[in-house]
Amino acid sequence: MTEGEFRAGKVPWPPLVYLVALLVGIALDVAYPLPWFSDVLADLLFAIGWIAVLAVVALWVTTIRAMTKARTTLNPNGTPDKLLTDGPFAVSRNPIYLANTILLIAIGLITGSPWFLIMALLAALATRKLAIEREEKILARKFGKKYRDYAKRVRRWI
Repeated sequence: MTEGEFRAGKVPWPPLVYLVALLVGIALDVAYPLPWFSDVLADLLFAIGWIAVLAVVALWVTTIRAMTKARTTLNPNGTPDKLLTDGPFAVSRNPIYLANTILLIAIGLITGSPWFLIMALLAALATRKLAIEREEKILARKFGKKYRDYAKRVRRWI
């Protein structure tokens, strides 16, 4: 197989999907605000949202650090040079996509908007269809049994 056959695609779907989900969540919240919890539960969810933001930042930093240290691409359309299986990749095969999904959930908890929770689910599903399934095929072709064993051991999300 040539280098070009390992390309994930031409459009960087994951960042676009999450950006669109964020913008649609904002628009829906402004146009059609949904009811939210009140008092103590809302305060608790607000705090959980901020804790989730901290977790997202930690996950982004550790994932980017692992990928940079391994000298493999951060570009969702780039050709993977190495199969990473430790650090955040020991918990999730897609830690950056997981972090982006958690971020949308956190925004929903912080702002008290169920729209972001819905958009997080839709963004995760879209990312799976537009990027992850294709990336998994590429990784399976490039790394063979090593990737298949890894995929059996580590879940796609968490």
